[in-house]
Amino acid sequence: MHQFEIDKAAALLAKARRDMVPLPGLPVALQPKTIDEGHAIQDATSKALGKLIAGFKAMCPPGQQPNRGILYAGTIHASPCALTSATAPQCGVEAEVAFVYRQNLPDRAVPYSRNEVAAVVDAVAAIEIVHSRYDITKPLSNLEKLADSIMNAGLVHDVPNADWRSLDLETIKVTMTVNGAPFKEKNGGHPINDPLAVAVEMANMWRSKGGVRAGQIVTCGSYTGLDYLKPGDTCSVTFAGLGSATVTFTA
Repeated sequence: MHQFEIDKAAALLAKARRDMVPLPGLPVALQPKTIDEGHAIQDATSKALGKLIAGFKAMCPPGQQPNRGILYAGTIHASPCALTSATAPQCGVEAEVAFVYRQNLPDRAVPYSRNEVAAVVDAVAAIEIVHSRYDITKPLSNLEKLADSIMNAGLVHDVPNADWRSLDLETIKVTMTVNGAPFKEKNGGHPINDPLAVAVEMANMWRSKGGVRAGQIVTCGSYTGLDYLKPGDTCSVTFAGLGSATVTFTA
């Protein structure tokens, strides 16, 4: 893509964020064809919005190029949290383990190792809030979703836990309730069974942007899939031994 096409796509997504009017999708000429182009549209959207980047969502599917989305300041909330449904009208929720970087990991030539990243992060139970800037009833490519920061609208999280290393994050028990009633319960379920690996990939993906900063957070993939709730609903998620997070979508 040419830079003017990237900027046009970003302008549409930035306007959709401001106005909360969903797009049917990106025009064909402005759709990313690669992950790098999707990231470029994200970055141009961030520039257009002028918002502080407070964190990320990231994915590293086996055998595929890792990818990420942007979480902006003002969209990351301590649990319990009440969010007006106008903030995220689709009321999407995912139970996730996130990591808070306690130290800067600045740009360098050599990738950060798993041990280096593990030594400077705290784990935290979280609910990712999902809302697309597109009309989700329309067919959308994964790369269009990537350009929209993989449909992220926010994050609600517990207090970071420094003693997470003794937990088996592959098989950790996760329970989700909606309005106090059992909704989902399972052991494990992370897409690659290793959320820390995602935090490592994120640190390395962001090296070319100057590196992650202390206090930034990365949410690392859903254990429960994506569920859409409705205004008035309260969702709580508990990861055994790690913590809990609760969000209420106020009408």
